[in-house]
Amino acid sequence: MSYRQLMCAVALVPAALLSGCGGGKEAKSTAPTAAEVNTMTVQAREVPYLYEFVGQTESSQQVEIRARVEGFLEKRMYIEGAPVKAGQVMFLMDRKPFEAALAAAQAELSEQKARLNTARANLNRVKPLVEDDALAKKELDDALGTEQAAAGAVEAAQAKVVNAKLNLGYTTIASPVAGLSSFAKVQDGAYVNAQNNLLTYVAKLDPMRVNFSVSENETLRLRSDLSKGRLKPSQDGKYLVDVVLADGSTYPQPGRVTFTDAAFSDQTGTFLIRAEIPNAQGTLRPGQFVRVKVRGFTRTSAIIVPQAAVQEGPRGSYVWVVGPDGKAAQRTVEAGNWMGDNWMVDSGLKDGDHVIVGGFIKLAPGVPVKETPAADTAAAAGGAASRPASAASGSKP
Repeated sequence: MSYRQLMCAVALVPAALLSGCGGGKEAKSTAPTAAEVNTMTVQAREVPYLYEFVGQTESSQQVEIRARVEGFLEKRMYIEGAPVKAGQVMFLMDRKPFEAALAAAQAELSEQKARLNTARANLNRVKPLVEDDALAKKELDDALGTEQAAAGAVEAAQAKVVNAKLNLGYTTIASPVAGLSSFAKVQDGAYVNAQNNLLTYVAKLDPMRVNFSVSENETLRLRSDLSKGRLKPSQDGKYLVDVVLADGSTYPQPGRVTFTDAAFSDQTGTFLIRAEIPNAQGTLRPGQFVRVKVRGFTRTSAIIVPQAAVQEGPRGSYVWVVGPDGKAAQRTVEAGNWMGDNWMVDSGLKDGDHVIVGGFIKLAPGVPVKETPAADTAAAAGGAASRPASAASGSKP
């Protein structure tokens, strides 16, 4: 290639480059694309409202099995820790001293009856003689007094016989209720007296009680919500309870609130509530810690959104909403209680707001969005709003 041809080739390179870049024309700018999001339109409605507390189970009737007489414990008749029936014999005491005491009381009764018969016979002889003036009236008075004293002695002897029979019966110790037995606190052969007469106890399991408490603050908050119409009480005044066990499972049979204390405890500042739960299978045992959900209240004008819609920021909880201009905006809210997979929003939202429930990745304030309606997960949940217990061990329904 000659020098002239080389220079011509070099001169053509810039022209080719300019031609490849569109001849130096400026590229057209593209408009930002709308972010695709899933939204739901919130609506205020009435929903069941739960109060949730920490409670502890308790036997509805725990009976101490005590010896009522002094003596040697002869034999334990039950298996420790096993269920027992009402009237089932649990302990036997040595009967021989009490049988001897009964025999002595019966002998004394026979003796007093014989004396009464003699006194009555003497009185019957004296009466006609006094009427015929054969004896002085004093003799009649003495005979009458002797007969009455003998009758009193017979009654006293009869009472001793009854007492001896009772003591003999007390040597057979039975359970007054059906329930679960505890271990024997006194072993066979031990001498039982007033200081060690507690033998064991039996706890009735059906029904089972659940005790929980309400703080003063929670009580005042409940009264305020009721007075303002935010809550509606149960129409029949009855409140049911569901018991959640330690493994998270819910006990299959609901109970009901049966007792509320009349006063706050001066030690804890709380106030006792008690519920009774059917427990025919003996699943619940005394002393278990459980979660108690009290139902019967209704929350009015409640706004429910999925938990995924509520996010946390430097200023607290917020949700993304779609404004009238079709752009995303943050809305500060006060998240209240939860119901299933949803949050109850106490403030910050109103009827008709479009809340973004999915597609958060490309969101920023002022970004245009393209809405796709999502299923109303709050309505589909069909659950009840659950209010957790406060700092106290529970709250009043």
